[in-house]
Order: sequence, then C-alpha cells, then structure tokens
Amino acid sequence: MAKLLIVDDEVKIRDMIRKYALFEGYEVAEAEDGMAAVACCRNDDFDLIIMDVMMPNLDGFSACKEIQKLKNIPVIMLSARGEEYDKLHGFEIGVDDYVVKPFSPKELMMRVQAVLKRTMGHHQTESKKETFTYRGLCLDFTARVVTIDGERIDMTPKEYALFAYLVKNEGIALTREQLIRDVWGYDFFGDDRTLDTHMKLLRKSIREYGRLIVTLRGVGYRFETI
Repeated sequence: MAKLLIVDDEVKIRDMIRKYALFEGYEVAEAEDGMAAVACCRNDDFDLIIMDVMMPNLDGFSACKEIQKLKNIPVIMLSARGEEYDKLHGFEIGVDDYVVKPFSPKELMMRVQAVLKRTMGHHQTESKKETFTYRGLCLDFTARVVTIDGERIDMTPKEYALFAYLVKNEGIALTREQLIRDVWGYDFFGDDRTLDTHMKLLRKSIREYGRLIVTLRGVGYRFETI
C-alpha cells in the first residue's frame, strides 16, 4: 500500500484529497504547511507528496527543495497559479506533476496512480538495459545516474524519466502523444508546451549532447547518435 503525504493549509482541501485517497486504498498522512511537511519527511517515509504552493511559514517550492535534501520522493504540486513560469519553476526543482486549482479529485487520483506506477516500477524496467554510452555521455539505468565526462549531471526526476525513455527508443520517431502517455503515464490534460518545456530543460542539462534530441516538426522528437 502506497503512503501519501497531503500538504495544504486549507483543511477542506486536505479532507477532500484524503477522502478520495483512502477510497483508492492509499495510506494517508497530512501536514498544514511546508515546515510541517519537511518534519514529516524527516521522521517518516512516503511514496508520494501532494503539495500546495502557497502556504504560510514555508511555501511548497521551498519545502520541496528542503525535502530533496533528505529523500527522493515524487511530488505533485497543487496551485491556483497556472502561469507557465510557475510550472517551469516547479519542473526545474524536480516536481513530477502540476495540478491547477480548482481540480477534479478523480483526475488528481489518476495522476497519483500514474506517478506511483512510473516511480515504483521504474527500476525493474530499466534493469533490462543497464547502461548507455555515447562518447562522454553515460546513462546508468540501474543507478539512475547521468554523467558527462565523468561528471554527474543533476536532473529532476521528470528530466531523467524523459531522457531514459528517449535513449531506450533510440532512432525511433516518437510522437508527442507517445511521450506524454508513456512518460507522464496518463491522458494529458494540459497542452504541448509542457512537453516542450521539459525538452528544453533536458537539452540544457545534457549540454552539447542536447543536439542528439532532434525535433520532428509536426510529429514529436527522436533521439539519435548518428
């Protein structure tokens, strides 16, 4: 049974999410702000965090950064702010998904299920192909580590998942729909700019090897080393 941490300063929202999460069979813990969330993660283990952005004492973005210093836990961020800048900032610090308020609790549970399926089952999938190397670029699927010339590259969980998927499908033209379905793991409710934003961040992370990710206009993307 997966254990969720629900973090929101609004009691009604926590109650609503807890109700649906318990119905889906998840174990649930709650925190009323970012500082309480960090304390919870310091004392307990969670499979996923649902975190509000705007909270007193410590906001969601800052709380995520502090939690990442302690443990690697996937995060779905909740926010009434849906601007692209806010989403970009969330993705840059390692948020796995971003849900804008008001939201459908059923949709939120679908996203929770998708993130858990991807993160909890990722090791088994990747172990089939242990490493990928191209010149100075190396991806270790088992350790989930990317290096360039021996230097470890700091990637968000979503960047890594996207890069690993591209590498495992080297030379294959991948449509936007395929990437969203297989990397995000659910029927995407946003727009293509989210995928493009992640690709931009990924290319930046792998530096000169960003050229290996080829944009196929009107189709999607392809990873190629030829």
